[in-house]
Amino acid sequence: MIRTNIVKLTTIPAVAYRQKLPSGGSGVTILRADASQPGIASISKTSGEPVPAANTPADKYPKEAFVEAIALTAGMPYHKQGAVRMVKELVEEIAETAADITPEAAAQEAAVPQEDYEKIAAYYTDKNGKLSYGLLNKDFIKFAASSSVVRRMIANRQPIEEIRAYIAGAKFRSLSGNNKLDDAQVARIVELLDEVSPKGVFKELNDKLRGELAKAKK
Repeated sequence: MIRTNIVKLTTIPAVAYRQKLPSGGSGVTILRADASQPGIASISKTSGEPVPAANTPADKYPKEAFVEAIALTAGMPYHKQGAVRMVKELVEEIAETAADITPEAAAQEAAVPQEDYEKIAAYYTDKNGKLSYGLLNKDFIKFAASSSVVRRMIANRQPIEEIRAYIAGAKFRSLSGNNKLDDAQVARIVELLDEVSPKGVFKELNDKLRGELAKAKK
């Protein structure tokens, strides 16, 4: 599984895409026209920094290139695609393959419809073009405070995971306009958002819900 878009880098003459690693983590692959070997790095779950593979030549694939690749591919949904073939003559020819992937084709192959994910991600993007967990948590906490369903779940001392899943499902279906998003797709959207930052998506929301559940026990 690789990311929907192949992005062009500015730090070096190359293109890159994000992919799911066999270990279950996330990583980025960089391809350049003057090298037959691709540059591969996993993404540290603790720091969010790239961790180049042992056989990745540092002179061809410096750390700043991986950092740029991670930033450019952040928040893009996955879809199934065959291996990207390296074309030595022009890196641009690789980038053109991304143009052949229509949004419709990507949506059909994605576990989560691309258009739905983009609507959700756009809603929680700040003025600098970055996904903001602050905006997301503030919105979710506001929704929780106004929801009679959430208040009832807290009063019944339901597990925090169930309450959070309800909030995420309600918000994601509302924002995407797709009431057919199932629980597995909602969970997948959370996974995609969580990859953007190793700190986790719902820290503030979790703290708020724990506080409310503690009050309900009294």
